[in-house]
Amino acid sequence: MKRLHARVALITGAGMGIGRAVALRFAEEGALLALIDRDAEALHATAEAARGLGARVIAVVADATEAAAADGLASSALDAFGRIDLLVNNVGGGKPGRIWELSVDDWDEVMRLNLRSTFLFTRAVVPHMIERRSGRIVCLSSGARNGTIWNSYYAGASAYSTAKAGIHGFVRDMAIELAEHQVTINAVAPGPIDTELAGPYLRRMDEAGLPYAPSLMTPLGRLGTPREVADAVLFLASDESSYITGITLDVLGGR
Repeated sequence: MKRLHARVALITGAGMGIGRAVALRFAEEGALLALIDRDAEALHATAEAARGLGARVIAVVADATEAAAADGLASSALDAFGRIDLLVNNVGGGKPGRIWELSVDDWDEVMRLNLRSTFLFTRAVVPHMIERRSGRIVCLSSGARNGTIWNSYYAGASAYSTAKAGIHGFVRDMAIELAEHQVTINAVAPGPIDTELAGPYLRRMDEAGLPYAPSLMTPLGRLGTPREVADAVLFLASDESSYITGITLDVLGGR
């Protein structure tokens, strides 16, 4: 039997990059999918690809930082599938800028993307998981929570690093809050990953031979792939991780 056979998974930011890779990996393992992204074209492409793998899919175009979007997707999943087993809080993003250059609006936007969305979707699904005494939540943190030298040195990334450190703290506390209800929550922290958005920027630094280029600073000497991150998310969403909660799993190429 497939590892996520007939389990219902909500995935935020499913249109591209890691979110898309997670959706397709879950589809391969038999999950029923409820996907959300604000990019309609990208989201529908992911949904069609997942359906091509045999998955049942509902896809909602909305801003995942809005409470109505979180509550709406949870309700749609319950209406369509009858339950919610898994949540992947993938929405996130950063704004470059050294601290003396970064605007208040940019700082707030990074916190909103990474932390508000995670809070809203977790809040939307946990009452149902508590009632069923079952559930898995996986949040996307980042190696940047400990500082990422190429981002920090060349562009400045304090807002992003702060937000991803917040995800780590959120997971640590929520694991304790949810433990008595048999709901687990963990995080995956990717390193430099060759996604549609980040890949070109990361590869340019490598190609330019910069002293703090990501592949040079990563012991495995290359960028990671979205699929490699999705495999880690799958592990934490599966029964194989049933005695793991409150951890952040690094997928950093050895950093």
